Amino acid sequence: MTYTLIAATGNPDKVREFKELAGDLPVQIVSMREAGFSGDIIEDGETFAQNARIKARTVWEQTGGLVFADDSGLAIDALNGFPGIYSARFLGEDASYVDKCAALNRMLDEKQVPQEARTAQFVCAIAAVFPDGHEAFTEAKVEGVIIREMRGAHGFGYDPVFYVPAFGCTTAEMSDEQKNAISHRGKAFVQLLPQIRAWLEQAK
Repeated sequence: MTYTLIAATGNPDKVREFKELAGDLPVQIVSMREAGFSGDIIEDGETFAQNARIKARTVWEQTGGLVFADDSGLAIDALNGFPGIYSARFLGEDASYVDKCAALNRMLDEKQVPQEARTAQFVCAIAAVFPDGHEAFTEAKVEGVIIREMRGAHGFGYDPVFYVPAFGCTTAEMSDEQKNAISHRGKAFVQLLPQIRAWLEQAK
């Protein structure tokens, strides 16, 4: 029997990543729209974990299934963790990531931050709400450095300017397998899998 997991996102790239990360787990992962969720989600939390819970709980209330949501973003040390939870919208909902990457580099240049001090983290919190209403949380991050030029054609978001010294490339230059192995979203989702497996065993 294959069980359906609902990803509380409308981002097809995230859904694709989660499907790859699920491996041999006997589940089908669908987006919230595919699961029949309609309406908007107001993300008014103050942390990644709070926003992840808001998304998962909102979709769970309408669908009643096993729902999980991630809230993730880029935290730049020299900017005191900015853009953080505002990573997707600090320039407005319609701004491209090319514009966002350029804006962040301008902020760093204005503060005269040297390249070696442009350290940052990709942070991801995942919240899951199970059919009986109980919740689970995980959080993970990956360390990197913000570079000025955009490099790589894979990934999405800030991947082209997020350079990982240990790999000598940006996350947009990594293969899907490499990125999933080290990414903040990948690590947070993998941490959640044992709890999903345990629930699936009980649900048999």
